[in-house]
Amino acid sequence: MNAPRNTQYRHLEAHKIAGSMGAEITGIDLSQDLSEEQLADIRAALLDNLVICFRDQVITPDQQLAFARRWGDIHLHPFMKGMESHPEILAIIKRPGDKKNFGGAWHTDQMFSPSPAMGTILYAKEVPSAGGDTLFANLYLAYESLSDGMKKIANQLRTVCVGDNFRQADGRTRVDRSTSQSGDMQVKDPGEVQTTSIHPLVRTHPETGRKALYVGGHVQRFDGMTEEESLPLLNFFMDHAIRPEFTGRIRWQNNTLTFWDNRCTQHFAINDYPAETRIMHRITVCGDKPF
Repeated sequence: MNAPRNTQYRHLEAHKIAGSMGAEITGIDLSQDLSEEQLADIRAALLDNLVICFRDQVITPDQQLAFARRWGDIHLHPFMKGMESHPEILAIIKRPGDKKNFGGAWHTDQMFSPSPAMGTILYAKEVPSAGGDTLFANLYLAYESLSDGMKKIANQLRTVCVGDNFRQADGRTRVDRSTSQSGDMQVKDPGEVQTTSIHPLVRTHPETGRKALYVGGHVQRFDGMTEEESLPLLNFFMDHAIRPEFTGRIRWQNNTLTFWDNRCTQHFAINDYPAETRIMHRITVCGDKPF
């Protein structure tokens, strides 16, 4: 591999995949019970690179769950049913006849929750012959590249984030949208789970202390403003956050596991494989309240 290598880790190697973010990790077998020293290196690599992927990992759902639980409690999706055998795992499935895919818009996972997901662990079970990549955006860079004047404005704003009927879906509910997705993925009633939350537009990462432009598709409007009043400035922040120089992508292969930090990234699942199947197993790890 000719990619630049970060040599600061003792138990793994991290090879950068883009200038802005992301690394492929070698030297780790996720089917094994990892030591605390290995986990510390993985955490450091995640904080350094925001998105890390592990190739050629042959693991079972139980092993994926065991790895995820090393990072915290498992977050259950309030709107989507998990696997019958492993309710903590969401099987993301797109069949050749499906028109829409799951996650096909820029977003950060569970942003509508009072305490959004800290991280997402996605494992590729079956990928198309080409396409099906996931794009990521570095929200640290999105904030840091703003002018001082715009940073001042951004630091005063709070966003209203919703889990259903959001603006980018033209007000359609998840039930409405599920009719064009695979029947394998079933929408459920969230019950009493809170699915609308208010968060700061500028979020401070609890581990690195860096500020990020915390924005994504779940943002409906700014707190204290109407949707019409919010739209021009919100569109600026949304477009700014995904400038090409802030982005990288994961090219999936079967048995690739990718772990990303939702506190400083957003992502987009590309729907460019109309006649093929893509099956992924997703686990989200509980996070804390943004500040």
